[in-house]
Amino acid sequence: MLVMTKPEVIEAIHKEYLLAGADLIETNTFSSTSIAQGDYALEHIAYRMNKAAAEVARKACCEVMKIDPTRPRFVAGSLGPTNRTLSISPSVMNPGYRNVTFMELVTAYTEQVKGLLDGGSDVLLVETIFDTLNAKAALFAIDKFFDDHPEYRRTPIMISGTIVDKSGRTLSGQVGEAFVVSVSHAKPLCLGLNCALGADLMRPFMQRISAVTPTFTLCYPNAGLPNTFGQYDETPEQMGKSMREFAKEGLVNFIGGCCGTTPDHIRAIFNACIDVPPRVIPADPSSNALLLSGLEPFTVNQFTNFVNIGERCNVAGSKM
Repeated sequence: MLVMTKPEVIEAIHKEYLLAGADLIETNTFSSTSIAQGDYALEHIAYRMNKAAAEVARKACCEVMKIDPTRPRFVAGSLGPTNRTLSISPSVMNPGYRNVTFMELVTAYTEQVKGLLDGGSDVLLVETIFDTLNAKAALFAIDKFFDDHPEYRRTPIMISGTIVDKSGRTLSGQVGEAFVVSVSHAKPLCLGLNCALGADLMRPFMQRISAVTPTFTLCYPNAGLPNTFGQYDETPEQMGKSMREFAKEGLVNFIGGCCGTTPDHIRAIFNACIDVPPRVIPADPSSNALLLSGLEPFTVNQFTNFVNIGERCNVAGSKM
């Protein structure tokens, strides 16, 4: 609501991050879908929220670019995961129950996309993905929106998943490599991870994603794991050092910060990595392969032996 009631406050926050070194800032729209805003009886103004948030971020970028016109700044329209999940039942007593449908998510994301674009977003960022099926609804909504509205410029898409713990899996169970396969059809500008973990814990998972992603990669971790009081203890100096290791190892093209990262954290990351060249996109070894994704990735190529396909049901013996 602050993007409409106190836009100057949000604009000032955006400017702090831009002046600290950010080239790209997110809109304040992580929960601005009609589905998430339904918790507050504000679903009817979801479009206005997204448009206003993008306009505020755009204004901040324009103000900072007046200071240094040689360095462009960009607005990433943020599409969060919503507070519902398509892959997991919210009821332990009814595993088959879902409190949202794929098309309901598509409808909500379509409205959000229109607001973000009308407000001046340069790219669309599908982020903090804990359920890949939710993300696929967002990607489908984006693609369909541009197909249905040729008057809009087709903007780049950035995709960022979330590994929830040291298991290396999203909440819906996918490992990073399978996640990459699941969403690469959207041809994103970049693909990677954010949130959940601090930089050090995220590093092995970014190594795996960087090795199999035939596009740019991004990583914006938290400032460490939250402590008992929900605060983030990793200092800007610590985070800058960790992200420099990411950069020197050639894992990333886009870097930044998620929960707990202040403008000082962004400034430290900027200064630590400014002299390190970004990741070189590797040759795609699977360009002529069949890539499938369940919870794990599965590749079929010229070296694959006989592949056994299991039927879902006994079609020969059951009339049902």
